[in-house]
Amino acid sequence: MYKALIDRLEKENNLTAEEYLELIRHREEIRNYAAERAVSVRKEYYGNKVFIRALIEFTNYCRNNCYYCGIRAGNANAERYRLTADEIIACADEGYVLGFRTFVMQGGEDPYFTDDILCDIIRRIKKNHPDCAVTLSLGERSFESYKALKEAGADRYLLRHETCDPEHYKKLHPDSMSYDNRMRCLTELKSLGYQVGAGFMVGSPYQTENDLANEMVFLREFNPQMVGIGPFIPHKDTPFGEYKSGTAEMTVFLLSLIRLTLPRVLLPATTALGTVDPKGREKGILAGANVLMPNLSPLHARKKYMLYDNKICTGDEAAKCIACLSERIKSTGYEIVTDRGDYSNGI
Repeated sequence: MYKALIDRLEKENNLTAEEYLELIRHREEIRNYAAERAVSVRKEYYGNKVFIRALIEFTNYCRNNCYYCGIRAGNANAERYRLTADEIIACADEGYVLGFRTFVMQGGEDPYFTDDILCDIIRRIKKNHPDCAVTLSLGERSFESYKALKEAGADRYLLRHETCDPEHYKKLHPDSMSYDNRMRCLTELKSLGYQVGAGFMVGSPYQTENDLANEMVFLREFNPQMVGIGPFIPHKDTPFGEYKSGTAEMTVFLLSLIRLTLPRVLLPATTALGTVDPKGREKGILAGANVLMPNLSPLHARKKYMLYDNKICTGDEAAKCIACLSERIKSTGYEIVTDRGDYSNGI
């Protein structure tokens, strides 16, 4: 029965929430088959390629107070930093030499970084490296801001919705934030022509298996070009500091379901997955993921951008990190490639 559901999902990219829930509840019986089919689908569009993105975590200031996040505004123990424009450009220049062709500028919602400052940085990166993609992950902004950043040369935007349930959203965020505004942002980003990434935490506080089934339906309907999921990992200086982490086991299974639901999606095996399981990223690749995001931030900044506790790769030199990842990915039978790794339209 469950194999038949996986087969139908592969063929139609479409199940009901109840059917997704059945698969989630019986994942032990079906996980290997789901991974096998997910890998087959990924190979159809991307072969054995695993794309790498250079992650530049350029500010850990944030105006928000999300209950799960270590760089929340209310965390007085966070050691704050901002990279200068020249430091960000230098990261991109170093990354280009190392083979990166996508740079992901990620930061908290830091009011210091105005549209003018960000647009100048984006233009400089694109001028230096016109064959590269710039991805932004800067949280909620206005339509006008997203438009200006797109016109400056930004190609992609990552904005995890965190949960598709408005009531669950309220349990994870303060009253100053709203589910409706998060959805507005995602919709506007799509309308502006960005390649858009959504995503959620697996095993976040108050999340149920039913919620996860609904996430699959939401992703199918929203149809993003990228999906970032990773296990929830608590940070000691947040309201959720004592909560239990999400699991690699559930995350890896959901990666397979996402690949079967969105065959062409760019799907990372995240750092969080590698944090909860030493082989987590390899397991993610073997379940249908096809993106890795090594950290290119300066070493002095990496331990300060602590969204959750015990984050891996905070002390590795970028070149060392890539060499290590390359060897690990080769062991799975796949290869890291140094191109932009754009979304496949199936042409």
